[in-house]
Amino acid sequence: MSELVFFSGTMDCGKSTLALQIGHNRSARGLQGVIFTRDDRAGEGKLSSRLGLVAEAVEVAEGMDVYGYVVDLLSKGGKVDYVIVDEAQFLVPAQIDQLARVVDDLGLDVFAFGITTDFRTKLFPGSQRLIELADRIEALQVEALCWCGARATHNARTVGAEMVVEGAQVVVGDVNRPAEEIGYEVLCRRHHLRRMTAASARAGALSPDVLPVTPA
Repeated sequence: MSELVFFSGTMDCGKSTLALQIGHNRSARGLQGVIFTRDDRAGEGKLSSRLGLVAEAVEVAEGMDVYGYVVDLLSKGGKVDYVIVDEAQFLVPAQIDQLARVVDDLGLDVFAFGITTDFRTKLFPGSQRLIELADRIEALQVEALCWCGARATHNARTVGAEMVVEGAQVVVGDVNRPAEEIGYEVLCRRHHLRRMTAASARAGALSPDVLPVTPA
């Protein structure tokens, strides 16, 4: 039976690497797939991993009909055995419905990869719809770590190394960006709630509170 599978996790936990691996394993067996992505860090029409691997992909625009795209390929004699969708959180709910149609009407497996919540800990609309429709939801086994060493569960947006909790839901960035740029950092819940990034933790360590000294 074909399935719609949602692989979810924080940033920096290997989602894109797994997407590339799934594609590689199937292509090695003579299967052909379609790779969709949106707003990848490497640019338009790319599926990239932080390990340096990159594959060509179809960029999904907001009004694109992904079901219609696959049907059009098949009607022109193309071979499609599976579908991979990276950065699935950026798709609109209607496009997630279309992915479900690819599974149900065309009998193809769809593997969707994305983060569940944004930098404000709010569900992305695409991820919410995947949670509602997916046949299976798989949490990535490679755990990203907060700067404190605990399991990272939240994505934080930073500007000038300071965590921010306001702004547009989608701003393309990445981890390990220069401090003055818009970037992202994965944090445990405790430090996300405290808005304590690695940079602010280092600053705190370098500037300890000084206890008052009373002359004898």
